[in-house]
Formats: sequence, C-alpha cells, structure tokens
Amino acid sequence: MRALTWHGKHDIRCESVADPQIQDGRDAIIKVTACAICGSDLHLYDGVMPSMESGDIMGHETMGEVVEVGKDNGKLKVGDRVVVPFTISCGECFFCKRGFFSGCERSNPDRSKVTKLWGNSPAGLFGYSHLLGGYSGGQAEYLRVPYADVGPVKVPEDLSDEQVLFLSDIFPTGYMAAEFCNIQPGDTIAIWGCGPVGQMAIRSAFLLGAERVIAIDTVPERLSLAKSGGAETLDFLKEDIYDRIMEMTSGRGADSCIDAVGTEANASASWDSRMDRIKVATFMGTDRPHVLRQAIHCCRNFGTVSIVGVYGGFLDKIPMGSAINRGLTFKMAQTPVQRYLPLLMERIRKGEIDPSFVITHRGTLEDGPDLYKMFRDKEDGCVKVVLKP
Repeated sequence: MRALTWHGKHDIRCESVADPQIQDGRDAIIKVTACAICGSDLHLYDGVMPSMESGDIMGHETMGEVVEVGKDNGKLKVGDRVVVPFTISCGECFFCKRGFFSGCERSNPDRSKVTKLWGNSPAGLFGYSHLLGGYSGGQAEYLRVPYADVGPVKVPEDLSDEQVLFLSDIFPTGYMAAEFCNIQPGDTIAIWGCGPVGQMAIRSAFLLGAERVIAIDTVPERLSLAKSGGAETLDFLKEDIYDRIMEMTSGRGADSCIDAVGTEANASASWDSRMDRIKVATFMGTDRPHVLRQAIHCCRNFGTVSIVGVYGGFLDKIPMGSAINRGLTFKMAQTPVQRYLPLLMERIRKGEIDPSFVITHRGTLEDGPDLYKMFRDKEDGCVKVVLKP
C-alpha cells in the first residue's frame, strides 16, 4: 500500500509499504477514505518529538471502511464506516473505566521509555513516535486499529466524511479545551492559536455559552476564519496582547485562557519568546512556552488556564508565582476522544456545527509531502489539509 512516511526533519515521503495485518483478535483493518494532517504532526515534521524512526507511517486523524475484523471483535463488521480516535484505549483498565481513555495503562507497549521522560505513560497514539507505542499512522491506504471494539465509532449514512473526520482529534480537543473552562454566562474566553484546534475551541466556547471569545494569532487567513466564527481577534505581532486583553476586560483579565499552540510558539517581539528559541536551538531547553506564560498573566484571578497545545519536555520560566497567588486553575490533557464522540456526533447531526468549515486544502497521498510543507509554512492560506487515499 501507499503511505506517508517519516525519514527525518522536513523529510516526508509517499512510498510503498507493507499492508497491515490483524495481530490480535480485537483488531480491525480499515480502508482509509479520508485522513488529515494535524498541527501535532508538524512537531514530528520539525523533528521536535524524539524516538521517531525512518520509515514510520504518519497520521492520527483517520476514518474509513472496515475491511477485516479480528475473531474477538464483536462490535464491528466488514463494511462498517467508522471514524478512529487518535488515542488507542483498551476500555478495561483503571483509566478507561473512568472515561480517561488517553491515560490507558495497556495500549503503550513502549511505556518504559516514556516513563523515564514523563514519570508515567499515557495511552498509545497512532503515528506518533516510539515513545507512544510505535503504531503505524493513518496517512495511508489501510490502517490496523488495535482494540477496535473500543475506539472506532460507526458513522451515520447521512453525514459525509468531511463532516465527521475531525471527530478523530481536533473537534474533541477543541471542545475539551472549552469544556475545561467551566464556562458561565457572560464569560470571556481568550484563545491563543487560530489553527484547526483553536478554530474548534472558538466554536465550542460559544456552543458552551461564552459571551465573548478573543482569538490571538498573526496569520491573516486564520484570524479571518476566527472572526467568521464570532471571535474578536488580536494580531500578536501588531499589538501587546496583555495590554489589549486588560483593556478589553476592564483590567480584570479573561475568565479563562486556552493555549492551543504548545511547544512551537512563534517568536514575537518579547524577550522571553526570543530566549526560548535560543535555548531550544542550543539544546538548553526542550519547548518554547511563551504562549503559556502569556495566558497565565492574561487570566483573571481564580480563572482557568486550559492547555491543549502539545508540550514535550521541561518548560522554563513558567510564572507559578502569578498562578498560585492569584488562584488559577490549570486543566490539560491529551484528549480522551472516546469520551466525547457520542456527544459531538450528535451535535453534528443536529446541525449545531459542521467541522468541515476548517478545511482549506485537499489532496492525495502523493500530494502529502508538498502539503506538509505548505501547512508548516502557512502558505496559500492553508489552515487544514484533508487527504483522500
């Protein structure tokens, strides 16, 4: 089969690889009908995430048609159309039973590696390094899905691939980011990052009752899309974000702040973002947490900082003095997608949201390497890429 494979920093190739095979009775094989390039994939593209190996298959936003089912899988049958969560979860362990599917204790066979870095292991993820299971990703013609009697969800016939594809990751992630904020009537939510997850967080914040959303970015197309979703927008290269948010909230700060950027924050005029870049470039730091620092300072007393942007290591100069003395709450996670799928599928069916609004570019697997570069460099107004194998 054809697949997009990783061969080093900025080296993604479309090449022939072996077809996936059933390895466990609970497995399923799906023929991929749509997949997407996620902002998190860019961390792999940029060489930020350790333990990638040459030839690893990329991708964790995937859906398709079931073409083979393991003997112990009574949930799925050949011909079912399904969307696949990016988190791989057994459904039986301590965390899965409590709905924390992204903390699954059984699905990461490489848990001893990541425990040395993070203290314990989260769930395995599709296409996201050998710290998180070494599983082949879904930017391919076919995908093996472990624990397929827990993860994949059948798709109603009246919904298109593009309407439901993002239930695999970015819609639940953006929704969770807003849900973490415990939004009350009248609340103002500030969101850093107007990429795909940020766009979903904007719409989700309004779905959950926010009165105002302030969206921060610098890419014109992203700011325009945020504004079309009802957000007030700020360009961090043209305005002092802290001063403007204080002005817009009468000096109080936003009720909650969402970091939808994570480890690769762009450099701004601020000293700390420049220092972050220097530290990472000279191997004196692992992440660039400028956005998180700013979100903490811009959040009102006893507000919530919601973190869904991906960080990988140890963050420098986080203003914990500000956070503790002003009573901030931090909520963060890799999304337990299975927990949100039924709710969000129903919101799509009711017409409350159509997540396909975020798609700007479509292509084939052969187009994948060029579209990775375009997405990374924010060229041609690229906000979200969908691939049709």
